[in-house]
Amino acid sequence: MENFPIVKQYSYEYQTQVADLILHIQQQEYNIPITRDDQPDLFKIEEFYQTGNGNFWVAIYNDKVVGTISLLDIGNNRVALRKMFVDKNYRGTKFKTASLLLNTALEWAKEHSVEVIYLGTTPQFLAAHRFYEKNGFTRINPSDLPDSFPVLQVDKLFYQYFVQ
Repeated sequence: MENFPIVKQYSYEYQTQVADLILHIQQQEYNIPITRDDQPDLFKIEEFYQTGNGNFWVAIYNDKVVGTISLLDIGNNRVALRKMFVDKNYRGTKFKTASLLLNTALEWAKEHSVEVIYLGTTPQFLAAHRFYEKNGFTRINPSDLPDSFPVLQVDKLFYQYFVQ
């Protein structure tokens, strides 16, 4: 049994587990009224995320998807960080799942000449806000987002990160 999850690039074999994990966290844990139908990207991850400077990763622990993260290419060497979710049993310092996922995405961004990462999040995700800020993301006004950034209905807070 490994100590930490392994982060792998997404492949279709993880499709069902990815959708189930994300929907469970959104609906059950945070009571966000969002459905499968509201998120068609979850069912075409390769075409939606794994193009250009974008990609999608899963954290695997004992053959189970316990976390996800993606970068969506929005043009001009910029990406949107999306679908960052970690199973509540794998959060925190014991498993370091969120850090492993974020570090993988940041490394990818650096290797692919990405200059800025943007993200939107909901006010409920307080631990996520602390996590992003601790990792160098700074809060910005919605007016500071590039026009190509896809604002989701649930997103009310926005961050940016300058890739070194």
